[in-house]
Amino acid sequence: MISVPPIVRFDARLLQRYDRPLPRYTSYPTAAEFTPEFNQHHFKQAIAASNQRQSPLSLYVHIPFCQTACYFCGCNVIVTQSQTAAQSYLDCLVQDIRQTAALIDRSRPVTQMHWGGGTPNYLNLDQVEVLWRTLQHHFNFAPNAEISIEINPRYINRDYILALREIGFNRISFGIQDFNPKVQIAVNRVQSETLLFDVMSWIRAAEFDSVNVDLIYGLPYQTLHSFTETIEKTIVLNPDRIAVFSFAYIPWLKPVQKQIAADTLPNGSEKLDILQMAIETLTQRHYQYIGMDHFAKPDDELAIAQRHGTLKRNFQGYTTLPDAELVGFGLTSISMLHNAYAQNHKHLQSYFRAVEKGELPIERGIQLHRDDQIRRHIIMELMCQFGLSKLDIEARYFLDFDHYFASELEALTHLEVDGLVEVTDNRIQVTPVGRLLIRNIASVFDAYLHQKPISDFSKAI
Repeated sequence: MISVPPIVRFDARLLQRYDRPLPRYTSYPTAAEFTPEFNQHHFKQAIAASNQRQSPLSLYVHIPFCQTACYFCGCNVIVTQSQTAAQSYLDCLVQDIRQTAALIDRSRPVTQMHWGGGTPNYLNLDQVEVLWRTLQHHFNFAPNAEISIEINPRYINRDYILALREIGFNRISFGIQDFNPKVQIAVNRVQSETLLFDVMSWIRAAEFDSVNVDLIYGLPYQTLHSFTETIEKTIVLNPDRIAVFSFAYIPWLKPVQKQIAADTLPNGSEKLDILQMAIETLTQRHYQYIGMDHFAKPDDELAIAQRHGTLKRNFQGYTTLPDAELVGFGLTSISMLHNAYAQNHKHLQSYFRAVEKGELPIERGIQLHRDDQIRRHIIMELMCQFGLSKLDIEARYFLDFDHYFASELEALTHLEVDGLVEVTDNRIQVTPVGRLLIRNIASVFDAYLHQKPISDFSKAI
């Protein structure tokens, strides 16, 4: 193995000390702050203001259906085999797109689109094409737009993947979670190694620009040895990006997880060993640690953006498109405009009723104030660049950083003693060991966190 610079340093003692529930900061304020007082009328006003800014657009489309339930899942999904349900949803989704798109300036370019779920390939190809044509008709897609889709490898074939590429998708993601058959059975996600390698070969044959795979550590019956084998097989698979998520065992919030017995999960110490192995193995094998759970090849756009200090983060995760405002369609989807966030209804019938009445299907949201925007900027700089310039914040927001954030800087001194950050007159810099605890560092600037039950969030590690 070729060694790489130690940009991430593993300290089990500190990780255990700081391992507590915290937001993942795909946004700030987080979704926990959304309220039903923010409704469709507020969102229409936010869209009008967005049109004045003329910023590019990022679109998210949510397909909530899955053929079977994965017991580790924390997403909002509907498990059904009914194609009738899918068609009814598609009809409503098309109307949702038409109604929202009518409010958006058609000249604004779409630079990114992602279809997630659930299982987007739950739709048959005719349905995919209907949805694609609807979006193409109502929005102005940039020639080099990033168009991505998540797939479930158990319910796809070569022709479907080739068709996705021909339609216009250029990025694709699929979940592996774990190669070990015993683990797969325990989480109700059985997919053979042969199948996974076949799917990757079909994707490469279709010439997708980028392929992402997801792994999860902390699942039932995982051991350091078994997950080492999963990491090695994933490297052979040769994806462009790898996400290694920590399993958040929260059966009191996600009832499907009650199918997993707590005594089958690796203990805290073994889970840390698994994480350390995954980080060290991937970085030694030329994957760059992007942050949180994400790794990318050095020539991948995410890795390049991070080296250039331009990496950003939104509800879709890390992104290279800093100026795009996100508009979400479908059940539970979240829109993320510059000064407002809005989430669609979580229950299917509520979503249907709103759209059928000609309303935007907004269930809740939040209007961002100046302090929210300042703190968002700081938190996202820390999450993406692992550091920030106080001078840049002062110039951008016309404030005295040390005065405005006096209490936060006092809180950072405790993290500085433990070696997680370095604070100087002009900068806050995350150290190599602090990178694995970036959620803890970013949370110092979260003005809402002490007001919420921390059990609503997953643990930092």
